[in-house]
Amino acid sequence: MVDDRLAALRAVPLFADLDERGLQAVAVLAREDRVLAGEPIMIEGEAGDAFYVILDGTVRIEKGGRPIRSMTSGGFIGEIALLDGRPRTASAVATSDLRLLRLGQHEFDRLVDTFPEVRSKVRAAIHRRLRGPEPRTLG
Repeated sequence: MVDDRLAALRAVPLFADLDERGLQAVAVLAREDRVLAGEPIMIEGEAGDAFYVILDGTVRIEKGGRPIRSMTSGGFIGEIALLDGRPRTASAVATSDLRLLRLGQHEFDRLVDTFPEVRSKVRAAIHRRLRGPEPRTLG
């Protein structure tokens, strides 16, 4: 089972800079979850208790009940609430059956404390997500 997780983690851009030892640490810390199409993964406004990496499937991200993006294999969700201690900034719903890796708060804290490169990538994603899309210019 850990071998399956290692293979999946190697394909996740968030973990691309980790060596084999680092990938093994993530594989041991994470728990695999399965979510059926149509089920919520997290709800906007609720307290966050986990970080998720999408291994297989598609997730729809909603804010204020409106879809704002879709995410697929290699994407991750739930980091804002865990790093910044704020409520979930968006909802996430499975649009297909999903296979996820789940890290609870304690495991997520260990991950970002042990691997600064992962913390940097997560912080960059938070900045992009909170800033929103770049304004378009006419020209």
